[in-house]
Amino acid sequence: MNFHLPPRFVILWLLLPAALLRGGEIKVSVAPDRDNWFYKTGEPVRFAISVTDDGAPVKEVGINYTIGPEKMPASAKNAVVPEGGLVVDGGSLSAPGFLRCIVNARVAGKNYKGLATAAVSPDEIKPTQTEPKDFELYWEGSKAELAAIPMEAGRTLLPEYCTDAVNVYHVRIRTLATGLMAHRYKAHVYGILCEPKAPGKYPAVLRVPGAGIAPRVPVNTSLAARGFITLGIGIHGIPVNLPKDVYDDLDAGALRDYRNLNLDNRDAYYYRRVYMGCVRANDYLVSLPNFDGKNLIVSGGSQGGMLTIVTAALDPRVTGLAAQFPAYCDVTGYLHGRAGGWPHMFEPGSPQLGNPAKLETTAYYDVVNFAKRIAVPGHYAWGYNDETCPPTSIYAAYNQITAPKTLTLDVAAGHKTTPAQNTAIEEWIIKTAKADSLP
Repeated sequence: MNFHLPPRFVILWLLLPAALLRGGEIKVSVAPDRDNWFYKTGEPVRFAISVTDDGAPVKEVGINYTIGPEKMPASAKNAVVPEGGLVVDGGSLSAPGFLRCIVNARVAGKNYKGLATAAVSPDEIKPTQTEPKDFELYWEGSKAELAAIPMEAGRTLLPEYCTDAVNVYHVRIRTLATGLMAHRYKAHVYGILCEPKAPGKYPAVLRVPGAGIAPRVPVNTSLAARGFITLGIGIHGIPVNLPKDVYDDLDAGALRDYRNLNLDNRDAYYYRRVYMGCVRANDYLVSLPNFDGKNLIVSGGSQGGMLTIVTAALDPRVTGLAAQFPAYCDVTGYLHGRAGGWPHMFEPGSPQLGNPAKLETTAYYDVVNFAKRIAVPGHYAWGYNDETCPPTSIYAAYNQITAPKTLTLDVAAGHKTTPAQNTAIEEWIIKTAKADSLP
């Protein structure tokens, strides 16, 4: 049988294999048509798409792409990206939010993905979450319960992680037990403490963890070497220096869905013990004889960003915070036709939907209701391409903060800080702790 391909496909067949002989990195690049990725409501957004192999254009690549508000359903379209790239119309948003273009390409039998997210009047995003009338009373009562429990703190030196300048300890501190059977057991918060060996008084930094179940070792002693007491805690009430397979088993079993455990009961909800554990960790830090008595900073990313803002709002001893792409911001966004924060308990199809008790509980734990109570300087960092903690949800909380705030933004960053952001965070912590003269 004889057949003839259209000329365009003949060219594709002849040239595409030659381009792929480079054997380099295939990259699908997507970017809004403005360098700062910023638009106002109603303004048209366009996205530029290109496919490269070690920086050289790959010709006539078939793609499918979606464009719409982040985390919301969008219809897929097909297109071919020519050698010079392709520009597609993204439409506009009539309300503040983020418009995301996700591109999937198949090159030489492999799939590649790229995305970009345009900001549309993000400073005008308002939360959808409600605030309970007894919000402050509830958390003051919880802290009073915690204060009645002795710390019973203990620590064990970890010689294998110590350095010439820093001592490293595994610590255990008693905290508030919560849950349906809390009256039957003692609860503890565990962590890794790093202290400068040299005599003196030092500022303290509480490091709170991202989501999941993982050890806190090996240990980063760099900040302690610069003259800080640091305490990196876990949130699950288990030692943080066990073999990794212990945490893997818990992640696959008993703690698989911990962020939703007892969500229908505000007093037994998993994060109540976690929030109080962060405050108890601060109790321990300020009790140390080498603490300088005034500078206490909290820092973390994702779930840790959530815990950073919550802890700074709950604990007046905190003097500064550094939060990166905070989770649990405006989780009710999905109920209002836009992205909600991690852990996305109300996204379409979620088993949490339609349960008023679970919805009510989130109002006591949502970061937006803590953010408005921040009273100390803060450093914040994230990017627009975060698919885990949607920037729509982050800005819903960030815009509630009236205290001094510094934002180190990398628009193309996803759910991870860049080296430049990490440098900015550490420099801000040092400056805020009035430790500029430290080595």
